[in-house]
Amino acid sequence: MRKIIVILLLILFPFLAIGQDSLDELLDQYNNESIPYISVKELNEIQSEVILLDAREINEYDTSHLQGAIHVGYDHFDIKTLSNENIDKKSKIIVYCSLGIRSEDISEKLKEAGYNNIYNLYGGIFEWKNDNNKVIDSKGKETDKIHAFSKEWGKWLHKGKKVYTQ
Repeated sequence: MRKIIVILLLILFPFLAIGQDSLDELLDQYNNESIPYISVKELNEIQSEVILLDAREINEYDTSHLQGAIHVGYDHFDIKTLSNENIDKKSKIIVYCSLGIRSEDISEKLKEAGYNNIYNLYGGIFEWKNDNNKVIDSKGKETDKIHAFSKEWGKWLHKGKKVYTQ
């Protein structure tokens, strides 16, 4: 009987160990930190001086986004979006998503295209909202709704109203 329990524990351990206890651990698991992070507090101090890019899908962006953010998406990201917006390659760009994972991928593509002043928002829009900062909907009105992406990722959003579809 003891042998069966040990075998079951060995089989189940990897699945039990998947959950992260902290945002640091989660981001360490998925990111390689090729793009420096910027904190919510730091962004708050310079928000009017930077270009904000939202690397989430359009339904997430339409639910809510940071004021002034340009939607660039993730699945269908096209570097031409930045050309169409006339964004200078020397501009200070902050890319965000829900937590900071997809935004690192998009930031790496920007870096490959010659943009060299790029930062990844640590904790993404979730951390932004968790710190009681304002988000707006597709009509430009302040909202408490945040697209939480999935139940798994939504556990990192502690403030606001979680939305899973729109």
